Amino acid sequence: MVPAGSARATVLFAFAFTLAACGENNRYAAPPPPKVTVAVPVEQDVTRYFDATGNTAAVNSVDLVARVAGFVQAINYKDGDFVKKGTSLFTIEPEPYKLKVQSGKAAITSAEATLKQAQAEFQRQADLITRQVSTQANYDKALAQRDSAQADLQTAQANERQAEIDLGYTDVTAPFDGVVSARQVSIGQFVGGGTTTTVLATIVQLDPIWVNFNASERDVLQVRASLASRGETIADLLGLPVEVGLQTEAGYPHVGKLDYIAPTVNPATGTLAVRATLPNVDRFLLPGYFVRVRIPATPQSALLVPDVALGSDQAGRYVLVVNSNNVVEQRKVEPGQLVGNLRVIDKGLTKDDRVVIGGIVRAIPGQKVDAVQGSVAAAN
Repeated sequence: MVPAGSARATVLFAFAFTLAACGENNRYAAPPPPKVTVAVPVEQDVTRYFDATGNTAAVNSVDLVARVAGFVQAINYKDGDFVKKGTSLFTIEPEPYKLKVQSGKAAITSAEATLKQAQAEFQRQADLITRQVSTQANYDKALAQRDSAQADLQTAQANERQAEIDLGYTDVTAPFDGVVSARQVSIGQFVGGGTTTTVLATIVQLDPIWVNFNASERDVLQVRASLASRGETIADLLGLPVEVGLQTEAGYPHVGKLDYIAPTVNPATGTLAVRATLPNVDRFLLPGYFVRVRIPATPQSALLVPDVALGSDQAGRYVLVVNSNNVVEQRKVEPGQLVGNLRVIDKGLTKDDRVVIGGIVRAIPGQKVDAVQGSVAAAN
């Protein structure tokens, strides 16, 4: 039988050993740093773009008006037709004007006969006065009649020419290739009379077509500074390709050329008017469309990171980078354009910075991380 004191000592020793073992198992161990994926920015040439919004406009749009008075005798097109330059569109009764032309020709013939007679009389008086068998008064009278007959002939010729022009106005033709609007007059209607102008229809040229847009004053200053550094002027921009897309189109499928830059900035809006000309052979683009515009610049080297790596707060855009001690830092950046799924970083990064591109939610500024090296694929 074990003595009571010995049994009590054994129990106490076992309890003390158990407590010591439990204390060792409950000691706090810090968790490992969270894993994040980092990569240095991609450095590649990027074509930067000037982006704007604009509107299409017709190069030529003209109201066809009646330039002579008369009844509409014929309408020679269907509303909305595409017509070529010189196509007859309206006929205003030409008969009265044909008669005026004939009358003008007859007046010319009469004036020529009168002039011929006056010229002969003047020549006789000139011969007689040289032989001193006529008076100066007779000579002066013959000279005046000859000059008056010449003036009458010139007047008759001018009247006949005006009659020819008026006759031509009876045939209203297309001044250029274009689409003609719905007619605004009817056959048999009297037009061209009175003090108001009678509009017959409107013709609109659709090929080529203009695209008007504006550049902000800041963009203008940046462009001019860039041109000056290359020894170029604003005139050197004319002819640059301009890419255009409708709101329902992907990308910019329509390409034209820059053809006009306003000489002054509009002080009311702080913008500069710019225009491009686009071929529109199929007449797909119509005047008045709202379009997206971009102008490509010379490719330049740039740093790019995945667009998902960027965050934002009240101070602006930022990325998370891991320093040499594997501590996360928040870096303010100035993002540029999107190229595929990569974003151009204009300011704030160097080519050696390790940017967090994976496990971003686990990267907390000021804390250490386990940085796993990744890579960023170049954008196409």
